[in-house]
Amino acid sequence: AARFFPIALHWQRLITEQAQTLARAGEEGQEIDNPYIFGVPLTAQQHIFVGRIDISRRIEQQILDQRHPPLFLDGQRRMGKTSLLHNLGRLLPNAIIPLYVDGQGLAGCQNYADLLYNTVWQIRRSAAQQRQLSLPALERSSLASKPFPAFNDWLRQVEEILHSQNQAVGLLIFDEFEALDAILQQRQLDEAIIMNLLRHLIQHRPAFRLLFASSHPLEMFDHWASYLINTQVLHLSYLQEAETRQLVERPVLGFALQYEVDAGNFVCRLTRGHPHLVQLLCYEIVNSKNEQPPPQRFLADISDVQTALARALKSGRFFFVDIERNQAGKEGVAVLRFLAQAAADGPAPANRLRRQFGDGVDAILRQLVQRELIEPVDDGYQFQVEMIRHWFIGG
Repeated sequence: AARFFPIALHWQRLITEQAQTLARAGEEGQEIDNPYIFGVPLTAQQHIFVGRIDISRRIEQQILDQRHPPLFLDGQRRMGKTSLLHNLGRLLPNAIIPLYVDGQGLAGCQNYADLLYNTVWQIRRSAAQQRQLSLPALERSSLASKPFPAFNDWLRQVEEILHSQNQAVGLLIFDEFEALDAILQQRQLDEAIIMNLLRHLIQHRPAFRLLFASSHPLEMFDHWASYLINTQVLHLSYLQEAETRQLVERPVLGFALQYEVDAGNFVCRLTRGHPHLVQLLCYEIVNSKNEQPPPQRFLADISDVQTALARALKSGRFFFVDIERNQAGKEGVAVLRFLAQAAADGPAPANRLRRQFGDGVDAILRQLVQRELIEPVDDGYQFQVEMIRHWFIGG
């Protein structure tokens, strides 16, 4: 024992050192897990969702208001409205039960019975997912002859269940509200019947609150104005800077990638906290870093962000094409390309734009400001989001 004990200690030390060397080599050879998701809404099960505390508090305050006005949430496309609505269950108190209805999920409905049946199906699924609350089914056969009395009977049953849940409140959410409007017009269904149903729910069913969400402003639904009186508009815009930095630098626990200070600032400046663009750009940053040798992999600098920017403008092209084709219009695109090129000299003066495009440019500028593509600065205009400007430079 006296002779072999020092030898055994020496072997143990050699094995321990070798194990540590292998562990370090394994860690350095691993790829960075890419947590970023773009192009689809984030669900409550995806931990990459960050921020939106302020808007959720405003929603909560309006819900608890004794007047309980209907709420209308708007914001430009890909700003994260649906992701917010999917995550309201963990942002709001347990006494508020989100009942989510996707307007696009009603697209195949042919009549009132289809519309109400699919609405109830989505409400029941949401209650189970958000609060593990089981709501009664509504049989399709009961909707055949008298769909609205059957639906009102079902609402009374749900009210009783909410009352038994410590006076809980059901937040009935209609996402993609414009899709419901389109369905009523395409199927030649009387919108007054649906809106009277919603107005009766607002006025006479205190256990429910209503929240509509759309990428279109409320003014686009003026034909429903008499039914949406006293609607409170909530606007969803960019993430706050602290929320953006969290999404960039600490999207999930144990995120392996670190940023040089200038690189992190560059990401924030390029995206301005636009959630879709932050996810898109950071997704490409992680992918490009995983292609580098292990010694360079875990620290991002400005050159890495620039490389990822070029890749993001290609992989995310449908987002930018949508701006060109569906938001800006032909004249607006011409103005945006001019502003993109002129940005080297700072905001483009309004007089310069009038000389270039004529007096009619003022209406185009107002539309682009409303779309949150540009913003007035002093007596000129500039892009709100630098990453979108980069697209129009190359467009």
